[in-house]
Amino acid sequence: MTGLDTLHPRLPSPLQELPDDRFARHGIRLLLKRDDLIHPELIGNKWRKLAPNLTAATGRTVVTFGGAYSNHLRATAAAGRLLGLPTVGVVRGQELADRPLNPSLARCAADGMRLHFVDRSTYRRKAEADTLARVLRDVGTEHAYVVPEGGSNAEAVRGCRALGEELRGEADVVALACGTGGTLAGLAAGLAPDQRALGVPVLKGGFLTADIEGLQKEAFGGRIGDWSLDDRFHFGGYARVPYELDAFAEDFEQRHGVPVERLYVAKLLYGLVALAEEGALARGTTVAAVVTGRPFPQEPSAVSR
Repeated sequence: MTGLDTLHPRLPSPLQELPDDRFARHGIRLLLKRDDLIHPELIGNKWRKLAPNLTAATGRTVVTFGGAYSNHLRATAAAGRLLGLPTVGVVRGQELADRPLNPSLARCAADGMRLHFVDRSTYRRKAEADTLARVLRDVGTEHAYVVPEGGSNAEAVRGCRALGEELRGEADVVALACGTGGTLAGLAAGLAPDQRALGVPVLKGGFLTADIEGLQKEAFGGRIGDWSLDDRFHFGGYARVPYELDAFAEDFEQRHGVPVERLYVAKLLYGLVALAEEGALARGTTVAAVVTGRPFPQEPSAVSR
């Protein structure tokens, strides 16, 4: 074995039925698709999105982008260490350069990732050719393989199609939390025609539909699959973990013994409970919730307690 095969991913990931009275009393069956168990360091959808990109990198330095608590940056750094690939993380927020690294960025650095901080205006323009070229010059990696923020590009979307294929015939609705939308774009393409995908965005703004359609066009030539978004459960935006959400996640962990990652998975599960209570999921529906990550120490909390 060579390359990624040597990391021994657990694929297909386990599918676990979870008895929960908040769903059962509405006649709904809940399954967890445990993508958090694919690999101990390349967790969840990060494996599915990174694997095809790391193959395409063919040994070149990998440059990618993220915020201060980016799961994607941590996964890319870990992959670089495991595979012997140089990695550079372009981090949003020039002001962070003079501060002690938070636990997430410290993990990236410990895994050998070189961190390069840019101001927020530059970060917003990172997809523009001139800005990207300048950033690559600044870090001395003009010939690097560039992976976009969140790892979402055509290669990643095609890699995530396997997630939908693994769930064919297993559920009526497959739900997951969305950041950049790449996982949903691929998942929806892999599901059977009688299944639908539901995305719960963790960022506010309502921009994700167009982004997902763009990713599907790039990967498959056009919109594909039955998918939709519910924008109500972002709790104020990315990295916002109010007390209500944290308490919900803690209760879920105590009920089921499943660790609940706060920035994505908690919002997904909270949203599904709310949809069940609203009657938005028909009696007799089987829902599979994709667990795309697991808790990282000292995840941010943006509330008073």
